[in-house]
Amino acid sequence: MPGRRNPTRTPARRGPGRGRRPVHRRRVGPAVDTVGLLAAAALASFLVPQARQWLQLHSATIAAVAATVLTAGALTPVLVKAARRGASAWTARRRRPEGWDIRFLDGLHHSQFEEAVRDLMWRDGAHDAVRVGGSGDNGADVKGTDPAGRRWVIQCKHRRDGAAGAAVGTPDLHVLNGTGRPVHGGDVVVLVTNGRFSAPAVKFARSQRLHLVDRGLLNDWAAGSSPLWDLLPHLPAPRTSSRSRGTRRLRS
Repeated sequence: MPGRRNPTRTPARRGPGRGRRPVHRRRVGPAVDTVGLLAAAALASFLVPQARQWLQLHSATIAAVAATVLTAGALTPVLVKAARRGASAWTARRRRPEGWDIRFLDGLHHSQFEEAVRDLMWRDGAHDAVRVGGSGDNGADVKGTDPAGRRWVIQCKHRRDGAAGAAVGTPDLHVLNGTGRPVHGGDVVVLVTNGRFSAPAVKFARSQRLHLVDRGLLNDWAAGSSPLWDLLPHLPAPRTSSRSRGTRRLRS
Protein backbone atom coordinates (compact mmCIF):
# COMPACT_ATOMS: atom_id res chain seq x y z
CA MET A 1 0.00 0.00 0.00
CA PRO A 2 1.21 3.51 -0.84
CA GLY A 3 2.72 5.31 2.04
CA ARG A 4 3.31 2.12 3.97
CA ARG A 5 6.85 1.72 5.27
CA ASN A 6 8.48 -1.59 5.05
CA PRO A 7 9.97 -2.34 8.36
CA THR A 8 13.78 -2.82 8.38
CA ARG A 9 14.75 -6.44 8.86
CA THR A 10 17.27 -7.05 11.53
CA PRO A 11 19.58 -10.01 10.76
CA ALA A 12 19.25 -12.81 13.15
CA ARG A 13 22.14 -13.39 15.46
CA ARG A 14 23.82 -16.78 15.58
CA GLY A 15 23.66 -18.42 18.85
CA PRO A 16 26.57 -20.13 20.47
CA GLY A 17 27.59 -23.35 18.84
CA ARG A 18 26.02 -22.52 15.53
CA GLY A 19 27.82 -21.72 12.26
CA ARG A 20 30.77 -24.04 11.25
CA ARG A 21 30.17 -27.68 10.86
CA PRO A 22 31.86 -29.81 13.51
CA VAL A 23 34.89 -31.88 12.44
CA HIS A 24 34.42 -35.50 13.18
CA ARG A 25 37.77 -37.25 13.95
CA ARG A 26 38.23 -40.73 12.86
CA ARG A 27 38.91 -43.08 15.67
CA VAL A 28 41.31 -46.00 15.30
CA GLY A 29 39.58 -49.10 16.16
CA PRO A 30 40.98 -51.90 18.29
CA ALA A 31 41.41 -54.05 15.17
CA VAL A 32 44.39 -51.96 13.95
CA ASP A 33 46.16 -52.24 17.32
CA THR A 34 45.67 -55.97 17.29
CA VAL A 35 47.25 -56.27 13.80
CA GLY A 36 50.33 -54.31 14.91
CA LEU A 37 50.78 -56.45 17.97
CA LEU A 38 50.46 -59.63 15.93
CA ALA A 39 53.07 -58.38 13.42
CA ALA A 40 55.52 -57.48 16.20
CA ALA A 41 54.99 -60.86 17.84
CA ALA A 42 55.60 -62.66 14.54
CA LEU A 43 58.80 -60.69 13.91
CA ALA A 44 60.05 -61.39 17.41
CA SER A 45 59.27 -65.09 17.10
CA PHE A 46 61.43 -65.15 13.96
CA LEU A 47 64.36 -63.03 15.17
CA VAL A 48 64.77 -64.43 18.69
CA PRO A 49 65.52 -68.04 17.58
CA GLN A 50 67.87 -66.72 14.89
CA ALA A 51 69.75 -64.59 17.39
CA ARG A 52 69.91 -67.47 19.86
CA GLN A 53 71.27 -69.82 17.19
CA TRP A 54 73.89 -67.25 16.10
CA LEU A 55 75.05 -66.78 19.68
CA GLN A 56 75.35 -70.53 20.17
CA LEU A 57 77.41 -70.91 17.00
CA HIS A 58 79.73 -67.98 17.79
CA SER A 59 79.87 -68.18 21.56
CA ALA A 60 83.53 -69.27 21.51
CA THR A 61 84.49 -66.40 19.22
CA ILE A 62 82.60 -63.88 21.34
CA ALA A 63 84.27 -65.19 24.48
CA ALA A 64 87.71 -64.98 22.84
CA VAL A 65 87.12 -61.43 21.65
CA ALA A 66 85.88 -60.38 25.06
CA ALA A 67 88.88 -61.97 26.75
CA THR A 68 91.24 -60.26 24.29
CA VAL A 69 89.65 -56.89 24.90
CA LEU A 70 89.82 -57.32 28.66
CA THR A 71 93.43 -58.52 28.50
CA ALA A 72 94.46 -55.64 26.27
CA GLY A 73 92.77 -53.19 28.57
CA ALA A 74 94.54 -54.65 31.57
CA LEU A 75 97.97 -54.87 29.91
CA THR A 76 98.01 -51.46 28.27
CA PRO A 77 98.76 -49.49 31.47
CA VAL A 78 101.42 -52.05 32.42
CA LEU A 79 103.14 -51.83 29.03
CA VAL A 80 103.01 -48.04 28.99
CA LYS A 81 104.50 -47.93 32.49
CA ALA A 82 107.24 -50.37 31.52
CA ALA A 83 108.10 -48.36 28.41
CA ARG A 84 108.33 -45.17 30.43
CA ARG A 85 110.47 -46.92 33.03
CA GLY A 86 112.79 -48.25 30.33
CA ALA A 87 113.10 -44.84 28.69
CA SER A 88 113.86 -43.14 31.99
CA ALA A 89 116.43 -45.80 32.89
CA TRP A 90 118.12 -45.33 29.53
CA THR A 91 118.15 -41.56 29.96
CA ALA A 92 119.64 -41.88 33.44
CA ARG A 93 122.35 -44.40 32.52
CA ARG A 94 123.40 -43.40 29.01
CA ARG A 95 125.80 -40.77 30.39
CA ARG A 96 127.80 -43.33 32.36
CA PRO A 97 128.43 -46.30 30.02
CA GLU A 98 131.02 -47.73 32.42
CA GLY A 99 128.13 -49.19 34.42
CA TRP A 100 126.52 -51.06 31.53
CA ASP A 101 126.26 -54.80 31.10
CA ILE A 102 124.75 -57.08 28.51
CA ARG A 103 121.41 -57.34 30.31
CA PHE A 104 121.04 -53.58 30.22
CA LEU A 105 121.83 -53.55 26.49
CA ASP A 106 119.30 -56.35 25.89
CA GLY A 107 116.49 -54.14 27.20
CA LEU A 108 117.16 -51.26 24.82
CA HIS A 109 115.26 -50.35 21.68
CA HIS A 110 117.28 -50.85 18.51
CA SER A 111 117.79 -47.10 18.10
CA GLN A 112 118.93 -46.84 21.73
CA PHE A 113 121.29 -49.74 21.10
CA GLU A 114 122.91 -47.75 18.29
CA GLU A 115 123.23 -44.77 20.61
CA ALA A 116 124.82 -46.98 23.26
CA VAL A 117 127.47 -48.18 20.79
CA ARG A 118 128.16 -44.56 19.86
CA ASP A 119 128.52 -43.63 23.55
CA LEU A 120 130.93 -46.51 24.12
CA MET A 121 133.06 -45.29 21.24
CA TRP A 122 132.99 -41.82 22.76
CA ARG A 123 133.96 -43.23 26.16
CA ASP A 124 137.01 -44.89 24.64
CA GLY A 125 138.27 -41.74 22.93
CA ALA A 126 136.48 -41.54 19.58
CA HIS A 127 135.10 -38.11 20.34
CA ASP A 128 133.76 -37.56 16.82
CA ALA A 129 131.58 -40.69 17.01
CA VAL A 130 128.12 -40.13 15.58
CA ARG A 131 125.04 -42.25 15.09
CA VAL A 132 123.94 -42.26 11.47
CA GLY A 133 121.55 -45.21 11.55
CA GLY A 134 118.18 -44.95 9.87
CA SER A 135 116.70 -45.15 6.41
CA GLY A 136 119.36 -44.59 3.78
CA ASP A 137 122.28 -45.26 6.13
CA ASN A 138 123.95 -47.54 3.56
CA GLY A 139 124.80 -50.17 6.14
CA ALA A 140 126.42 -47.88 8.72
CA ASP A 141 124.86 -47.07 12.10
CA VAL A 142 127.83 -45.53 13.92
CA LYS A 143 130.97 -43.86 12.59
CA GLY A 144 133.95 -42.45 14.45
CA THR A 145 137.71 -42.06 14.57
CA ASP A 146 139.83 -43.73 17.23
CA PRO A 147 142.87 -42.04 18.85
CA ALA A 148 145.11 -43.79 16.31
CA GLY A 149 143.35 -42.00 13.47
CA ARG A 150 141.56 -45.06 12.10
CA ARG A 151 138.06 -44.55 10.75
CA TRP A 152 135.50 -46.97 12.24
CA VAL A 153 132.30 -47.94 10.46
CA ILE A 154 129.94 -49.96 12.64
CA GLN A 155 126.66 -51.66 11.89
CA CYS A 156 124.45 -52.61 14.85
CA LYS A 157 122.06 -55.56 15.05
CA HIS A 158 119.98 -55.66 18.21
CA ARG A 159 118.20 -58.85 19.18
CA ARG A 160 115.36 -58.51 21.67
CA ASP A 161 115.87 -62.12 22.79
CA GLY A 162 119.65 -61.86 22.96
CA ALA A 163 121.46 -65.11 22.22
CA ALA A 164 118.10 -66.88 21.84
CA GLY A 165 117.18 -64.63 18.92
CA ALA A 166 117.91 -65.20 15.26
CA ALA A 167 121.58 -65.37 14.39
CA VAL A 168 123.04 -62.57 12.29
CA GLY A 169 123.77 -64.06 8.88
CA THR A 170 125.80 -63.30 5.79
CA PRO A 171 123.18 -61.03 4.08
CA ASP A 172 123.81 -58.32 6.66
CA LEU A 173 127.55 -58.70 6.19
CA HIS A 174 127.17 -58.44 2.42
CA VAL A 175 125.63 -54.99 2.78
CA LEU A 176 128.27 -53.84 5.27
CA ASN A 177 131.12 -55.22 3.19
CA GLY A 178 129.81 -53.46 0.08
CA THR A 179 129.58 -50.02 1.69
CA GLY A 180 131.88 -49.97 4.73
CA ARG A 181 135.07 -49.13 2.83
CA PRO A 182 133.97 -47.88 -0.61
CA VAL A 183 131.11 -45.64 0.57
CA HIS A 184 132.01 -44.70 4.16
CA GLY A 185 135.80 -44.83 3.87
CA GLY A 186 136.22 -47.12 6.86
CA ASP A 187 139.55 -48.51 7.97
CA VAL A 188 137.89 -50.83 10.50
CA VAL A 189 134.49 -52.26 9.52
CA VAL A 190 132.58 -53.87 12.38
CA LEU A 191 129.23 -55.52 13.02
CA VAL A 192 128.08 -55.39 16.66
CA THR A 193 125.22 -57.49 18.05
CA ASN A 194 123.92 -58.49 21.45
CA GLY A 195 123.10 -61.85 19.87
CA ARG A 196 125.16 -64.31 17.90
CA PHE A 197 126.51 -64.92 14.39
CA SER A 198 125.90 -67.87 12.13
CA ALA A 199 128.86 -70.05 11.12
CA PRO A 200 128.75 -68.89 7.48
CA ALA A 201 128.75 -65.27 8.68
CA VAL A 202 131.90 -65.85 10.75
CA LYS A 203 133.62 -67.50 7.79
CA PHE A 204 132.63 -64.71 5.42
CA ALA A 205 133.80 -62.01 7.85
CA ARG A 206 137.25 -63.57 8.08
CA SER A 207 137.61 -63.72 4.33
CA GLN A 208 136.64 -60.05 3.93
CA ARG A 209 138.54 -58.56 6.90
CA LEU A 210 135.32 -57.68 8.72
CA HIS A 211 135.31 -57.60 12.51
CA LEU A 212 132.52 -59.19 14.53
CA VAL A 213 131.46 -58.26 18.06
CA ASP A 214 129.12 -60.89 19.45
CA ARG A 215 127.30 -61.04 22.78
CA GLY A 216 130.28 -62.12 24.85
CA LEU A 217 132.69 -59.59 23.42
CA LEU A 218 130.09 -56.83 23.66
CA ASN A 219 129.64 -57.54 27.35
CA ASP A 220 133.43 -57.37 27.88
CA TRP A 221 133.54 -54.07 26.04
CA ALA A 222 130.54 -52.44 27.71
CA ALA A 223 131.11 -53.67 31.26
CA GLY A 224 134.88 -53.35 31.19
CA SER A 225 137.28 -50.47 30.74
CA SER A 226 139.22 -51.58 27.66
CA PRO A 227 138.43 -49.86 24.35
CA LEU A 228 137.20 -51.92 21.47
CA TRP A 229 140.46 -51.47 19.53
CA ASP A 230 142.26 -53.28 22.34
CA LEU A 231 139.80 -56.18 22.23
CA LEU A 232 139.75 -56.83 18.48
CA PRO A 233 142.69 -58.56 16.77
CA HIS A 234 144.27 -57.82 13.39
CA LEU A 235 143.45 -54.13 13.15
CA PRO A 236 145.02 -51.93 10.50
CA ALA A 237 148.09 -49.96 11.43
CA PRO A 238 147.51 -46.55 13.03
CA ARG A 239 147.13 -43.69 10.60
CA THR A 240 148.88 -41.19 12.87
CA SER A 241 151.65 -41.36 15.43
CA SER A 242 151.25 -40.21 19.01
CA ARG A 243 153.35 -37.13 18.27
CA SER A 244 151.22 -36.05 15.32
CA ARG A 245 148.06 -36.74 17.31
CA GLY A 246 149.31 -34.52 20.10
CA THR A 247 150.17 -31.77 17.65
CA ARG A 248 146.76 -32.03 16.02
CA ARG A 249 145.00 -31.84 19.40
CA LEU A 250 147.00 -28.74 20.34
CA ARG A 251 146.08 -27.10 17.06
CA SER A 252 142.41 -27.90 17.54
